[in-house]
Amino acid sequence: MVLTELLLSFFYSPPSSFFISAMSIINFASLANSGFMESKGKNMQYAKFFNAGSVKTSSADKKAKLSGRIGMLIFYSPALLASVASFALFPDEGPRFDLLRLALTIHFSKRVFEVLFIHKFSGGMEVEAAIIISFSYFASTATMIYAQHLTYGLPEPPIDLKYAGILLFLQGISGNFYHHYLLSKLRTIGDKRYKIPQGGLFSLVICPHYLFEILGFIGVSFIAQTLYAFSFTLGTLFLLMGRSFATRKWYRSKFDNFPENTKSLIPYVF
Repeated sequence: MVLTELLLSFFYSPPSSFFISAMSIINFASLANSGFMESKGKNMQYAKFFNAGSVKTSSADKKAKLSGRIGMLIFYSPALLASVASFALFPDEGPRFDLLRLALTIHFSKRVFEVLFIHKFSGGMEVEAAIIISFSYFASTATMIYAQHLTYGLPEPPIDLKYAGILLFLQGISGNFYHHYLLSKLRTIGDKRYKIPQGGLFSLVICPHYLFEILGFIGVSFIAQTLYAFSFTLGTLFLLMGRSFATRKWYRSKFDNFPENTKSLIPYVF
């Protein structure tokens, strides 16, 4: 009972919304299942996993394809528009709400900026994967904003985490950007070869950009302090654990000199 009360002191009282409750469960289960499937080699078809390990059939060859750049713009643009639109839809609902939607806007603006000016793409992706991921980002972002809207007028959580959330978000987004920048420097223009990443935390984990992305979303959930935000962040953790596990396995299969002590996501642990 004491532990339950302590945990609940970190959240707003759950809203009497069947939609938000259902989305919290569905989103977490979907993300966690996607992470499990990634770890088992059933990867979403984009980036280095595009056509990796797949058996080419006539039906697979007929699937619509996109360039990596266009596909990733489709990933992030609807979620960015939802974040920006929230400022007009809910104009004055307090500083916490403003911090949340500002953080989401910064996150997806950074993603679009990276797609346009930082990332170097070597492959494509299936249209189906682009649509699924784009819808997931959009639905998660819109639901997180709506869940925050439903807290308007409710008492603040007894333990205020939003300032810690700001620090975690800034650290996460800057670390994620830095490691994306390092990845982009592995290739020159026109070079489509993959190389073992170097610099930053790449000597410790193969996916430090995922590690910092998780840190950023922990910051977002601390700012929001809604059950939905925390369920989304927990689901994202499982998804990126699975994706990073698959990434490490891929690098080990491609490079004989891949360092065995380099972990997937968490230094010295996983």
